[in-house]
Amino acid sequence: MPSTVTRRPSALDAWMLAIRPKTLPAGAVPIVLASAIAYADGVFKPLPALVALICALGIQIATNFINEIYDFRKGADTAERLGPTRTVAAGIISEKTMIRVSAALAASVFLLGLSLVAIGGWPIFLIGVLSLIFAWAYTGGPYPIAYSGLGDVFVFIFFGLVAVGGTYFVQSLTLPLHVLVAASAPGAMSVNILLVNNIRDIETDRKVGKMTLPARIGPSAARAIYVILTVLAYAVPLYMIGMGYSLWCLLSLLSIPLAVGMVSRLYRSEGRELNQVLAGTGKVLTVHGALFSAGLILKYII
Repeated sequence: MPSTVTRRPSALDAWMLAIRPKTLPAGAVPIVLASAIAYADGVFKPLPALVALICALGIQIATNFINEIYDFRKGADTAERLGPTRTVAAGIISEKTMIRVSAALAASVFLLGLSLVAIGGWPIFLIGVLSLIFAWAYTGGPYPIAYSGLGDVFVFIFFGLVAVGGTYFVQSLTLPLHVLVAASAPGAMSVNILLVNNIRDIETDRKVGKMTLPARIGPSAARAIYVILTVLAYAVPLYMIGMGYSLWCLLSLLSIPLAVGMVSRLYRSEGRELNQVLAGTGKVLTVHGALFSAGLILKYII
């Protein structure tokens, strides 16, 4: 008779589950895009760009870890959950261990970020402090952002405007308006990742009082917002061309079939099927961002 014992994940597998690697493009793409704009503007500085990338990914991973802690405490990660396994709720990683690792990671990011503060001054210090506070307040504290329906707004701000604007600023010490407009593309697509996640979890979230935007407005309206944000992301490269940047920015439009496919699957999927849409939306963000960034700099390297 075959064994029915479920193999416990290895330590590496457990931490990879907690890190949520499929969501990391939301942290990386804004840094790459900002650096591509800086390159096109003749102000690119590789070391600050690299440090910004490490800090952005560190903050995103810390946010994921803290999310595990507080969703576990609030009972949001139950056996009814349709998404990937959450390690703290499943008892794979202890809450105490996750707290220690989260604190150590946040402290490391803060210390590394001080090198950017030395370049950009108090605006970068403010960005760093607010980003770390956001990492905790997203699901922690007395008024968690994720439970209020405002998570999408904060994701747009921090994974769009702040990430792109801050990265450009530490390279140029300026912040032109067109950089913030460009930032709306990764910001919008990062919100789409969150929307799919929360559309999938509407029923289980409502049971524990986690009133995300989809839980408040319903799946149909949330899907419509996904479409609007997708259109916004594809309008941004056209705006940049209008601002005098290279026609190579049109390369980003090559990802439209992938984006249309995700919109179609979003409207045809329910429950666990949305996990594939979630991963696919991350791919759209990555491909669109990579092609957009390449388009900004190709003119200068070929």
